[in-house]
Amino acid sequence: MNTGLAEISGFVREDNRLLAALPAAEYRRLRPQMEFVRLTSGRVLREAGESAAHVFFPTSSAVSLMTQLQNGASAGIALIGNESLIGVSVVLEGRRARGPLYREVVQNAGYAFRLRADCLLQEFQRGGALQHLLLRAAQAQITQIAQFTACNRFHSLSNRLCSWLLHSLDRLPGDELYVTQSALSHVLGVRREGVTEAERHLQHDGVIEYRRGHIHVADRPALEQRACECYALVARENARLSPAAERHLSYRPN
Repeated sequence: MNTGLAEISGFVREDNRLLAALPAAEYRRLRPQMEFVRLTSGRVLREAGESAAHVFFPTSSAVSLMTQLQNGASAGIALIGNESLIGVSVVLEGRRARGPLYREVVQNAGYAFRLRADCLLQEFQRGGALQHLLLRAAQAQITQIAQFTACNRFHSLSNRLCSWLLHSLDRLPGDELYVTQSALSHVLGVRREGVTEAERHLQHDGVIEYRRGHIHVADRPALEQRACECYALVARENARLSPAAERHLSYRPN
């Protein structure tokens, strides 16, 4: 295992909020089994229905949970980054169970700690702090899925795009996003031309600066004003459920 690679690359466990919240003893049991890996944009970590060999704790990457219909249409139903882990279904269904009916696709390239699924399940079954954190992470993910499903049905593309950009910012370091219009169109379940037009309006109003595959958020308060209600609701729930998110997320519940 590449036990020293995280430190060499400039990342430590604090770069993932769930790992940062673990007591030292529990983290020490997991650390020798972890690898520090790069996740490239568009990579599929798990297909729908597949059991998980590994789980991932992102540090500078973000992964979309995507539903896909038989006609090829797709939409994002949740976004996971450095506040949580990819693969929480492992602890809900067990290592050998059939996986959930969504794909795990890397939206923003970056790095993550990778851990064997059976190692996570073994530590979960000890009943310590990790179990508590993972159950709360699962609840936060369920909230996202439920809210995004309603959001995709009732809110405008412009509002949804602003919300998705804010969710991405909350789960990545800095105010730069590296994501293509094509990837955003798949996540939002619309044609690429729609994303292009929505981004053009945001850029014209000075909210974002866009160039191919790169978005800089120049005016976050303005972006929050244009986002639909779903952003604030999901952010509040993340803050409530995760002690780490409560310390780090820029959105604060009233």
